Amino acid sequence: MLSRLQSLHRDARDTLFLLAVIAWVLLPQVNELPLWCSALAGAVLLWRGWLAVKAQPLPGKRWLLLLMALTLAATWLTHRTLLGRDAGVTLLVVLLTLKTLELRAKRDAFVIFFLSFFCMLSNFFYSQSLLTALSMLLGLLGLLTMLVNAHMPVGRPPLSQAAKTAGWMALLGTPIMLVLFLLFPRLAPLWGVPSDAPAGRSGLSSSMQVGTIASLALDESVAMRIKFDGAPPRKQDMYFRGPVLATFDGREWRPSRLNASARFGVAADLAVSGAPLKYEVTLEPTNRPWLFVMEAAAQVPALPSGFQGTMQPDLQWLANRPINDLLRYQAQSYPSFQHGPLQTVPGLQEFIDLPSGFNPRTRALAGEIRNTPRLARAGTAALVEEVMNRLRTGGYSYTLEPGVYGQHSADEFWFDRKQGFCEHIASAFVILMRAMDVPARIVTGYQGGELNTLDGFWVVRQSSAHAWAEVWEAGRGWVRVDPTSVVAPGRIGAFERLEAPQGAVARALRTFSPTLMAQLRLFWEATNNSWNQWVLNYTQGRQLNLLKNLGFESPSWEDLSYMLIAILVAAALLGAGWSWWDRSQHDPWVRLLTRARHRLDKAGIPSTPATSPRQLAEEVLARYGRQPGSAAQALADWLLRLEQQRYAAAPAGAGKAAPQLHALRQEFSRLSWPA
Repeated sequence: MLSRLQSLHRDARDTLFLLAVIAWVLLPQVNELPLWCSALAGAVLLWRGWLAVKAQPLPGKRWLLLLMALTLAATWLTHRTLLGRDAGVTLLVVLLTLKTLELRAKRDAFVIFFLSFFCMLSNFFYSQSLLTALSMLLGLLGLLTMLVNAHMPVGRPPLSQAAKTAGWMALLGTPIMLVLFLLFPRLAPLWGVPSDAPAGRSGLSSSMQVGTIASLALDESVAMRIKFDGAPPRKQDMYFRGPVLATFDGREWRPSRLNASARFGVAADLAVSGAPLKYEVTLEPTNRPWLFVMEAAAQVPALPSGFQGTMQPDLQWLANRPINDLLRYQAQSYPSFQHGPLQTVPGLQEFIDLPSGFNPRTRALAGEIRNTPRLARAGTAALVEEVMNRLRTGGYSYTLEPGVYGQHSADEFWFDRKQGFCEHIASAFVILMRAMDVPARIVTGYQGGELNTLDGFWVVRQSSAHAWAEVWEAGRGWVRVDPTSVVAPGRIGAFERLEAPQGAVARALRTFSPTLMAQLRLFWEATNNSWNQWVLNYTQGRQLNLLKNLGFESPSWEDLSYMLIAILVAAALLGAGWSWWDRSQHDPWVRLLTRARHRLDKAGIPSTPATSPRQLAEEVLARYGRQPGSAAQALADWLLRLEQQRYAAAPAGAGKAAPQLHALRQEFSRLSWPA
């Protein structure tokens, strides 16, 4: 294969390298692009590579116009618009690949280079992870290599030489990039890219069907990272509250139809006590407005500029807009709290209602429990303990694959399957409590986390998604009850997760070294977290803190601008000074002769560095003739004087040669050069 590539014409090899770089730039977007777009882009790149290898002519304009028309139609049918982020990126990708079919001149190559740079930047519309940044850095070096190669046609130097030059360019540009990153003012909404309509992401939903959270147990992606101020809480107390589900139609749980401002709504009535637990949350994008905090947060989380937080009657915190980018905020929670009404209110009826025609055996079980003599007049706490004891001793198990539940999901759990994931258990528990006229609801969120010992952050994954219950008790309000804790105590206390099936590589690593896989994972996540904290979350507030550390008392974005301008001016002056010093280190006579050679080369008289001024003068007179007073004769005389200035012995008593060279330099600018 390598020998075949080496036998190709240099233009074909350069074209194949360019196509490979373009494919590398487009590869991270395959999951975000429509299937037809990825297929078309791949087919066009393969077609263009085949044409380069076979030295076949490029297709005519009719083919390109046809493909472009099909692209516009397909983009419109897919996105229902030709504007916006997703439609724009789709068109950009296809335009880039189609432009390779017009690669005939250097101008076409430059268009392809700069379209590729735009496509490279568009990858960050969808992901700003460290892995994306590293892959795009390689793409940048590849594009710079091709750009340098396009400016070095003479002698056709190898790509390795162009790659070396590109590497030096990137290295020299790094200080400028760092200065711009640190000091360029981040002014919303100019900083960042607005997202289109929310796209699907893995994570919790605003509704729950039995079995939906179980699918998240297979998702090991990070949901958020937590940094505690001081000692962390106990693992069994790490409940991060998300959507609260109160309405059940027999198949699906949804949020409450009422709110605190409604006539019959149930207000939060949150009362906290004890010392607060302070921590910082780095939340991954969810395209939802949910702010996950530990139960229970009484104060608004400290959010970045542009965000506002509001607590709902069910204690869930919401931001004023969806979270489409990495978000970091500080919060404080009170492990000791009480919320909800202490006495019966009309709004509690919503948390008792059940749809008719569903789960008849569960309703019958509720009647049996209620008719038990010792529970006939029992309160909520006794009824909860009775149900929890049934879960503890009734042969129920915790599993990731309980099978598909039918219409009567609670009946199947209590009497038939006796196994399920957390939402199966919580849903069946809440239905049974409601059937006994006890107000109950489901709370979804995350429970637990893993401590990364390398950076001290607690990592909460999507696999930590959890569902638990809350029951209302007179005099206490809403009380958390986690029925999963009695079916599978290790799930809550010791964090014994149900693991997804491992691949062959992961199994091999675990067999070779049980701790190697865990250590590699911790290292990568700590590195990725540092990227999130120091790069993606480098906000205007951190910029202003940097200026405070530099001595500014009350810094503002104007100070950032002045600081940036001052550094750029200083860098420009240093560059100009270095350039002047570098030029002064070279032989001015050689520099003047080089300028003359360049002018003669444009006039059709080539030369090499070994060609002397006298030889150049002879070439000029041989081509244009010896005519006194002509431009050619004046040029030849100037070349001879230039040689004399360098090599003729200075007469006794003569001054320095520098003034003569200065005169020759002035005369050079007045010469008339033959066409």
